Amino acid sequence: MRRGDPDFPGAVVSLGALGVIVELELDVEPAYDVAQTVHEGPAWDAVLAAFDRVTALGTSVSIFSRWTDRDRADQLWIKNRVGEPEPDRDLLARLGTSPATVPRHPILGAPAEACTPQLGEAGPWHERLPHFRLAFTPSAGEELQSEYLVPRRDAVRAIEAIRSLADRIAPLLLVNEIRTVAADELWLSSSYGEPAVGVHFTWRRDQPAVEALLPVIEQALPDSARPHWGKLATLDPAEIRRRTPRWGDFVALADRMDPAGRFRNAYLERLGL
Repeated sequence: MRRGDPDFPGAVVSLGALGVIVELELDVEPAYDVAQTVHEGPAWDAVLAAFDRVTALGTSVSIFSRWTDRDRADQLWIKNRVGEPEPDRDLLARLGTSPATVPRHPILGAPAEACTPQLGEAGPWHERLPHFRLAFTPSAGEELQSEYLVPRRDAVRAIEAIRSLADRIAPLLLVNEIRTVAADELWLSSSYGEPAVGVHFTWRRDQPAVEALLPVIEQALPDSARPHWGKLATLDPAEIRRRTPRWGDFVALADRMDPAGRFRNAYLERLGL
């Protein structure tokens, strides 16, 4: 199966339902360098008022918060391809940020030696675009994760919904990351058909308490939010199918490629496959 085949967009994100991939050909591009900087304490009101501009400050932009403060996020991470325009300093000033003078961990206060180099030090893309060095445990290690992806048009509403729940979220949270995802045409992709914004949660390892809170979050988010396929969520499977425009096409593809259902499992059955 190759790009251009009618079923290709249905096979790239397939949840293991179509069989085992034994050979893969990748698109590549020339290597490039990236420099990353961290900016502390951006004001949420200013971020949300200029959300599209803020998330365009670099090649890759993340906003981290523990939601212990409703008014200010913890950090704004900007990863910029070397040779691209520098981040807009006037905009950063309006956000009320100050540049970090020492390396930071996304979880404020955690040791930063696990993180890829910061402070504007340029280096190969694969040593800057990830938040964590390959030789180290990423994030906290002992954690749970959830993520909901919303169309960019609904991003501010989604963040305001999370902001309204800050007091309930903060006790269970290690860190929340807001990040953007380009649009694609992959049937089960959470950014199918339009750009998306990911609202990611790294939780403390208290699964009963997290799973009790998730329905509250899911109810507060816009009804366009799609849960990440591989992270904790409690949204009803029928609602997940409703929010996945090409679900019916994917089921038909799975029926053709695996008519006996050998690659289906309890998770896929709960989803209705």
